[in-house]
Amino acid sequence: MPAPRGLRRAGALALAALGIATAPAPATAQYFGRNKVRYEAFRFELLRTKHFEVYFYPEEAAAAPIVARMAERWYVRHAAALGHQLRGTQTVIVYASHPHFEQTNAIDGDLSEGTGGVTEALKRRIVMPLAGPLAETDHVLGHELVHAFQYDITGQGRGGLAAIPTAARLPLWFIEGMAEYLSLGPVDPNTAMWLRDAARQNRLPNLRQLEDPRYFPYRYGQAFLAYLAARYGDQAIGDMLRAAGRSGDVAHALAEVTGTPPDTLAKQWHAAVRAWAAPVEAATRPAATFGRILEGQQKDARMNIAPAVSPDGRRVAFFSDRGLFAVELYLADAVTGKVERSLVRTAVDAHYESLEFITSSGAWDATGRRFAFGAVAKGRPILTVLDVERDRIEREIPLPALGEIFTPTWSPDGRAIAFSALAGGVSDLFVYDLGAGALRRVTADAFADLQPAWSPDGRTIAFVTDRFSTTLPDLRFGAYRLALYDVATGRITPLPGFPQGKHINPQWSPDGAHIYFVSDHDGISNVYRLDVVGGMVRQVTDVPTGASGITALSPVISVAQRGGRLVFTAYEGGVYRLYAIDGGATLAGSRPVDLSASRPAVLPPADAPDPTLLLRLADAETGLPPDTAFPAAPYHPKLSLSYVAPPTLAVGADRYGAYVGGGTALYFSDLLGDHNLVTGFQVNGGLKDLSALLGYQNQSRRLNWGAVVQQVPYVTGNYAAGFVDTTYVEQVYLQRQTNRSISGLLAYPFSRVQRVEMSLGYERISFDQEVETRAFSLNTGLLVYDSTVTLPSPAALNLMVSDVALVYDNSYFGATSPVLGQRYRLDVQQMTGSITTTTAIADYRRYLMPVRPWTIAARLLHVGRYGRDAEDPRLGPLFLGYPGLVRGYDNGSFDPNECPAATTPSGCPVFDRLLGSRMLLANAELRFPLFGVLGIGGGYYGAFPLEAAIFADAGVAWTQAPGDKPTFLGGNRPGVSSAGVALRANLFGYAIGELDVVKPFQRPGKGWLIELNLIPGF
Repeated sequence: MPAPRGLRRAGALALAALGIATAPAPATAQYFGRNKVRYEAFRFELLRTKHFEVYFYPEEAAAAPIVARMAERWYVRHAAALGHQLRGTQTVIVYASHPHFEQTNAIDGDLSEGTGGVTEALKRRIVMPLAGPLAETDHVLGHELVHAFQYDITGQGRGGLAAIPTAARLPLWFIEGMAEYLSLGPVDPNTAMWLRDAARQNRLPNLRQLEDPRYFPYRYGQAFLAYLAARYGDQAIGDMLRAAGRSGDVAHALAEVTGTPPDTLAKQWHAAVRAWAAPVEAATRPAATFGRILEGQQKDARMNIAPAVSPDGRRVAFFSDRGLFAVELYLADAVTGKVERSLVRTAVDAHYESLEFITSSGAWDATGRRFAFGAVAKGRPILTVLDVERDRIEREIPLPALGEIFTPTWSPDGRAIAFSALAGGVSDLFVYDLGAGALRRVTADAFADLQPAWSPDGRTIAFVTDRFSTTLPDLRFGAYRLALYDVATGRITPLPGFPQGKHINPQWSPDGAHIYFVSDHDGISNVYRLDVVGGMVRQVTDVPTGASGITALSPVISVAQRGGRLVFTAYEGGVYRLYAIDGGATLAGSRPVDLSASRPAVLPPADAPDPTLLLRLADAETGLPPDTAFPAAPYHPKLSLSYVAPPTLAVGADRYGAYVGGGTALYFSDLLGDHNLVTGFQVNGGLKDLSALLGYQNQSRRLNWGAVVQQVPYVTGNYAAGFVDTTYVEQVYLQRQTNRSISGLLAYPFSRVQRVEMSLGYERISFDQEVETRAFSLNTGLLVYDSTVTLPSPAALNLMVSDVALVYDNSYFGATSPVLGQRYRLDVQQMTGSITTTTAIADYRRYLMPVRPWTIAARLLHVGRYGRDAEDPRLGPLFLGYPGLVRGYDNGSFDPNECPAATTPSGCPVFDRLLGSRMLLANAELRFPLFGVLGIGGGYYGAFPLEAAIFADAGVAWTQAPGDKPTFLGGNRPGVSSAGVALRANLFGYAIGELDVVKPFQRPGKGWLIELNLIPGF
């Protein structure tokens, strides 16, 4: 939730009450941002084990004990691998689905669809959703628990002073790579695929490049650490972590533990990777050998995934990031590859919060007119049916009893849709009857049931399951196999396949005699064809990298149910591309080629991995508690210290006297993050100059509320000195303003992009003035006079303040400014009491990208004070020249030459025209990434996130005095305008700098000006 507006008002009012000529610009006090919506009110319970507290709610009650048993087993594995026991009990907060996980308050900010879990550093909480298949949940839990060990080894406990562990500042490749290595081991076909591709492209990263975000830290970090563990033993991983925790330098830790310079290690790793990848490269063929690349996949699109071919084979729907801002659903010609249009846009359409693109694909009905896909809207799963010909949504089916919906498949008669879905955190099969509007659960157990595909005759459904290889009592997870579900009898039978490896993504041939699927039985994911009756398996592709989606379980292939065309996704050159196989001998396949002798799934050096970790991961029994009930209890929120801001202490002296200052802040929250308390203070001298704040926020429901009590003193003054007779006299004048306030705050999000905010409070602003006089004898140097006199002060202001605002923001913020979407804020602020006035704010901003990468940005802003005291001199005037408003009229840019004698209050009409109690302004920009347009570097921004803009600004300020209106309203107030160019740079995430070269048109004595500000684009 954005910082409540009531927390900001005191400072602005303080300056205004002091009578400063130019109060802070109202525009800069506003804020936008998307919302984190708490759609559900979760009733958490607590389950305790020897080392863990597992937090869950009734929907996932059956899965919580399984998570607890997995956690204890992982604890024993990681404690042995890292030689460490965690201090205190480890917290694990579990959600039944990813949409639920995205609503957590334990982790600040938005959680993307690709975030499988988070371990935060302050309270060392593991927060994660159940992934459906127990094997996937087990992997995420093992990965996140590594982070808990990393924080504990390199930190100083949880909460309190200096609570940020060193691990939080170490490179991601080291931290995330270690978590992947210790939870997956050195045998991982997916990471091996990435590594072979990098070797083929000669793009293996050196140690410095490992910190470049272009090299995915999970994959490359895991691969490099697997190499180091193979050479120096698995115990070296823990040794390197401890060494890096002491020094904060991973390169130093590598050298200390291995005795080898880090750059030498990287070169040796490269040599091992190339030697390992060479036999596979020689024995395989590129994807283009088997299929025709679908053109139209623009070079900047890195993901073209989850294909779904229409029944006649003429069109293909797929997910792609070609639109830059989001992964969306597109429709393309399956022959030419030309993209016809987007079927669903999510970049600026807030209706769909997820299209489940990572683990799902869509499906056509038998007529090729309708297309179904699973999605998430308002935090809940929906099954959407599109009328593709009419380009409209035909039907949306909410299924609130489920968690998420994946890979729908139509019955041949078009009357029903089968799909896999999360229910209670585990995956099962469901069938939805479109005519009756009824949902039927096909499977109901803890086994994984995924990726259903309805047979052409409608009698069976092929799907992926681990029910024939996994044993639930000891949580020993086996390979994913293919199975058939008999629609009439409900019987499930296994299909033949390879003795090891995954078997996923079944797709029927048009005649129903064969099933195409993807397997990595020899360590490389490829497409195969199974004879359903005879059981013979033939190999369709034999690519060196892999036929794969984003994850090992992502959909890869689709087959046209009348035309027979097969489209598959291949990972190559660091991107996912679509290929079409049109038929003939290629689709018939050939005898499978077994490359397992080359050990393509074993991260290099494949011939010498340390078996210690492999044996631990294969041991399902050590550390696993018995399958018995764990004690559970309701969750009762209790505040505990999360963080102590580093205390400050300052001692000094100047012409205003000596002073002692210091302060700190303490942050408290409950484990779920639903209740937050912050308290802070800052002392600058005596108690009169004490700043203090106490704030509380409740986020346990969709309606967020809070309260703030604060005191803020503001001190200004003047100094004078001189000689009087035989004495030297110093005189200090101090004016103190003290703001004391109490306010209540409410925020209700209608969706992720729209909310209403309200606040109500009382403020008292008091004043005092004093003069301190001291005299020193010029003869003796001694103090001969010392007096402090309190002067009469203005009466205190007593104000009731309220605020109601409607905020909308679906914009996408680039590196320096928004580049797509729109924002608006409609805000009414009421002040009554000693001063009575109403402030209205209407701020609308629009960002259009007609041609990539050019953005047209426009803003229209009105801020105005209305009512009895709108012109009260204690309220500083609004000022058009503030940074970010009308450029070229900055306060510090004016000089006396522009101010001839006049009858205006300040004697400077050029400046006075910028002041008023009301203002209206408009801005327009053409924004573009400079290096990206020049082709310097890759990606949208090119070598560096530097944005250029051509802009024009215009505005007018006025008051409610008679005749003092803008000229376009019949008054005598002229407007001002300017134009110029701007450069904006993201300064390493700390700030955004803007350099303007601007020509102000209503300043005849000025030419072009240069302005520099730290401000993002509007």
